[in-house]
Parts: sequence; structure tokens; C-alpha cells
Amino acid sequence: MKSIKWKLILSLIIILTINFSAGIITFAEGETFDIPGIDIQINQPDTNEEVADSIKIIALLTILGLAPSILIMMTSFTRFIIVFSFLRKAMSLQATPPNQVLVGLALFLTLFVMTPVITDVMENAFEPFSNGEISQEVALERAQKPVKEFMLKQVRSKDLALFLKISNKEDIESLEDVPISSLIPAFIISELKTGFEIGFLLFIPFIVIDMIVASTLMALGMMMLPPVMISLPFKILLFVLVDGWHLIVEKLILSVR
Repeated sequence: MKSIKWKLILSLIIILTINFSAGIITFAEGETFDIPGIDIQINQPDTNEEVADSIKIIALLTILGLAPSILIMMTSFTRFIIVFSFLRKAMSLQATPPNQVLVGLALFLTLFVMTPVITDVMENAFEPFSNGEISQEVALERAQKPVKEFMLKQVRSKDLALFLKISNKEDIESLEDVPISSLIPAFIISELKTGFEIGFLLFIPFIVIDMIVASTLMALGMMMLPPVMISLPFKILLFVLVDGWHLIVEKLILSVR
């Protein structure tokens, strides 16, 4: 019975394949569906403008492919996710909360913090460009301005001076003239340092709990009992009693704004 069933299925697949290869599928009541043809042609450009347009399209596709990484590195996402990772390590939790929850929380906090910047870009750059009021170059210049202002408020002068020195652009007269190519890596380094500083401060109360529990177990002669197993409930209890998530999220948002 099973062999007959598989033969019927195989016959149906063969019939459908033949119909598709013929280019027409016949439906009930004489209706037909024509499969459209696909034709891709690569022609030689006639003018230099066509070459420039092709290069712009390739560059745009490349930027869109890197857009998630660019957006993450140009926002406070790096700081948030580092702090949350340090917090989980400090509490001796291996996979709670899971990575998806931490990344999602960091992402939505980033969107919340970046809302004024996104609104500025949409109103002054994207909407006028989509309506044909400004050119592409003007739209890019207007879109960079609020993003640069946000990064300049968070970047350390030491990190920014480092990349300006490496790129031989130390004669900058105002912050508005800082090139975006030097500002982005300086901003990333500053965010990494800030995230590690906040993570270190988070470790201190939990390390104190570990030390107290380890000393108590040693005084009681319980050498074979892992201190982490005993200190973990106390860490969670302390974090819940002080409303840890509320405090951490509040301080992170205030540190950015």
C-alpha cells in the first residue's frame, strides 16, 4: 500500500514538472497561468554618468548590508549590552536571562534613547529627500549632523584626539568639522570603556557577598561545599530587594542623556 502511495506522489510531481517546463499551468474551467520569463542583461555604459550611478548603487547596497553593524556601533547599544553581560556574570548566572532577552532589552533601550536623533533625521533629512526637496548629498549631510552631535556628547576627548592625530587632522577648529571617519572609532572606544567601568562597579556588591559566604563556610569547616551555590540565592534576593533592573536601566539612560 505504501509503495502505491509513493508512486502516486512521484507521478504527480512528474506531471507538475512537465507543466512548469511547458510554461503553462492549466486550471479548472479553462483558465491558464503563464509563467513570466526572466531576462538579465549587462550592457556597456554609454556615458560616465551611468558608470557613476552604477558605482553609487553598489556602494548603497554595501552600506545596507553593513547597516545593522553601523547602527549598533553608532548608538548606545554597545554600552547597554556590555553592562547587562557584566551583571549576569556578577550574579553567577550562566544563561539567565538568556542572550535573546538581553539583546532585545538593549536594543529597545537604544531605540528609546535614540528617538530624538531618529526623529531629527526623519524630519530634516529623509522626508525632504523623499519629497524631492533636497538632493542626496544634502540629505546625507543633514542626517549626519544629529548623529554626530549625539556621539560628540558621549565620546572622550582623549579618544577623539587619538584618531584625529592618526589621521593627521589635528587642525580642527570646531567640533562640527570633526570627520565622521574619526568620530565613529573614538565613540566605540569610549562606549567600551564606559561599559566596563559600569560593569566593574556592578561587580563590587556581589563580590562582597561571595567573600562573606566563602569566609562563613570556611569557618564552619564546609570546605567541599561550593560557595557559589550558597551565595547565588543571596545575590538574587539582594538584586530583587533593591529593584535592580529599575536602578540599572534608570542609571544607564541617565548616563546617556
